[in-house]
Amino acid sequence: MDEKVMNINLKKTKAAPRSKKAKRAINEIREHVIRHMKADEDKIWIDHRLNEAIWANGIHRPPTHITVKAVKFEDGLVEVSLPEDATVEE
Repeated sequence: MDEKVMNINLKKTKAAPRSKKAKRAINEIREHVIRHMKADEDKIWIDHRLNEAIWANGIHRPPTHITVKAVKFEDGLVEVSLPEDATVEE
């Protein structure tokens, strides 16, 4: 079992259309975890609290940075969630 705490910069969300910024932020988190945890795209599971933190300000204003905890299990599944001392920056 491999575990990492990562600070992800969500700067590409600014280039997305207003009605797709939160969805783009989720995709950025997914891409970052795939790259750094060496996982398959269909083996990424994003926790609902992390999803709620991204969508907290609505679809138009996701956070610019977020800290996530990624845990890779033996079967290749990667669980992405907020750490206990989560930081979300506007």
